[in-house]
Amino acid sequence: MQPTNLIVILSDEHNPKVAGYAGHPIVQTPNLDRLAARGTRFSSAYTNCPICVPGRASLATGRHVHEHRCWDNAIAYEGAPPSWGHRTMAAGHRTVSIGKLHYQDSDPRRNGFDEEILPMHIVNGVGDLLGLIRDELPKRVGAMKLGPEAGPGESDYTRYDRDIVTATRKWLREEAPKHKDRPWVLYVGFVAPHFPLIAPQAFYDLYPPASLPWPKMYAKEERPKHPFIDQQRWSMCFDDGFTGDDMVRRALAGYFGLTSFLDDNIGQVLGAVEELGLWANTRVLYSSDHGDNLGARGLWGKSTMYEESAGIPMLLAGPGIPEGARVDAPVSLVDVFQTTLDSLGVPAHADDADLPGHSLIAMANGARPERTVLSEYHAAASPSGSFMIRHGRYKYIHYAAFRDFVPPPMLFDLEADPEETVDLAGDPAHADARAQCLAALMKIVDPQAADALARADQQVYIDRHGGRDAILGLGTFRYTPPPGVDPQYFAKKP
Repeated sequence: MQPTNLIVILSDEHNPKVAGYAGHPIVQTPNLDRLAARGTRFSSAYTNCPICVPGRASLATGRHVHEHRCWDNAIAYEGAPPSWGHRTMAAGHRTVSIGKLHYQDSDPRRNGFDEEILPMHIVNGVGDLLGLIRDELPKRVGAMKLGPEAGPGESDYTRYDRDIVTATRKWLREEAPKHKDRPWVLYVGFVAPHFPLIAPQAFYDLYPPASLPWPKMYAKEERPKHPFIDQQRWSMCFDDGFTGDDMVRRALAGYFGLTSFLDDNIGQVLGAVEELGLWANTRVLYSSDHGDNLGARGLWGKSTMYEESAGIPMLLAGPGIPEGARVDAPVSLVDVFQTTLDSLGVPAHADDADLPGHSLIAMANGARPERTVLSEYHAAASPSGSFMIRHGRYKYIHYAAFRDFVPPPMLFDLEADPEETVDLAGDPAHADARAQCLAALMKIVDPQAADALARADQQVYIDRHGGRDAILGLGTFRYTPPPGVDPQYFAKKP
């Protein structure tokens, strides 16, 4: 395979179902649709953790969360284990980031980049301390602002994403020509469609709220009852702030509008690739750090293992990538590590022999490695660790014990039930499938041991910042501000 440049475009909180190429009946994503037509779509792609910091650390290192130990949004990546950026830089390839990374702080060489442009990292090197508290979950009342604030307008995030577009086009135009001696890699991190659900007017207006489809299983009597999910819904109380149907539809219009805004920004980046004649020697990989529940089952935001949250978009296009193709075999963010090295022609490093990922370039061209894709969650609103695997047609979700109670697992047949409406874990007819999935999970990770390790690491951070009461006194943390915007807590009594 011919080595080429690689542009990695990562969005934030993009539900994989919300795109034209994915079959959404309303959402307009013409640029992503063209990218999918120009390359290969991976239809069963997953984050390795459905929250920002851990998922991005897995993308960087090619390792699962229990290996890199960036468990939540307060324990962020700071250069170890090595990232694909460290490997490409060591091989002499220019490696640059523009936009959101969400690492510990800006130290480019340590983080795996020659240069970081407009970097966004965890707040003050501290991040979301409230997410460390998991034994007695706090009610994150700041989440209740999600519905009331949704609507048309501009936010710090939309302005930041526009700056990222400008900086990216400038880099491609002025800097890329300086590095023709060997392939380069450019990482571009957008924030949309992450909340606040405030979309620029022109994009919000694409989605008249009254015309929008209603969230799946949104009515209270339709919502699945499960001890883990019930606690998440109580702690991450987004839905408690909604005051009626109009607000729900306004939130959906805001998210859909932000998705089209993201698509337009990606289109401007891809337009520069076209204008500058880079397609002949440049591949483009698009994905997101996790999805968004978007009201399904009464849940908003991420943090669950349902497809809307743990699923992600994944598109790859460029030289050597089949056009208009679709790969249904499961993939995940850890695959970006090998894909990056494969695209640039960087030989594998001996220390990376145990990485769980595989090259998406190889998979686009027919490789089907034996594997079980893993996602795990140890962060905000999680009374215990949760672990999800894709094993053939089945999705299996396992929970570690908390307070001497082991929540029941979940099992979904995604071929027969792609919307995950029927939990088969308690069905005797699926006992063998459940047992096989548990065995496959245990080959990758011991859930109880990983949960204990996460809690021990998190307790170190809790103690470092004055203990539980001191952290609770800070109030509810909502989202990371972009560069140049003062961080603030939005509610004072969680």
